[in-house]
Amino acid sequence: MGDQTGFDLTKRATYGLFTPITIRFSDTDALGHVNNVATAAYVEAARCELFYKLMREGELDDRGSGEEKIDFVLARVAIDYRQEFFYPGTVEVGARFTRVGNRSIGTGYGVFIGDTCHATAECVNVFFDLVSRRPVAPPPKVRALLEAAIAGR
Repeated sequence: MGDQTGFDLTKRATYGLFTPITIRFSDTDALGHVNNVATAAYVEAARCELFYKLMREGELDDRGSGEEKIDFVLARVAIDYRQEFFYPGTVEVGARFTRVGNRSIGTGYGVFIGDTCHATAECVNVFFDLVSRRPVAPPPKVRALLEAAIAGR
């Protein structure tokens, strides 16, 4: 199952980072399924952990370094619901960087119970200058960290 990322997001082996999330009763719909809003929130939790891990490993603070005041904003989320799942339980959301562009970052996710993938997602975040309020290129150190993460180094 190839995704636009070039990575098979349905396979646990695709990911190096997993975020465990407890399914809440309030995450379900009238049919008892975990609903689409909850699934998006699970992906968001994994996305935040992925970015914060990169910043910790790269010894970056959360607003850039020196005179640069950058952050990233979410520009796109696409979720594919592959199999229903229910309360109670725990999911593990795999997360990885999939590409780095001139001003954006692509990420991919898989929502797993055991080895079964129940949903996949692709997100695009854009680097954002907090002063000018415009998209910007990532600093060279950040680009290098992202490229290494994508290559699996």
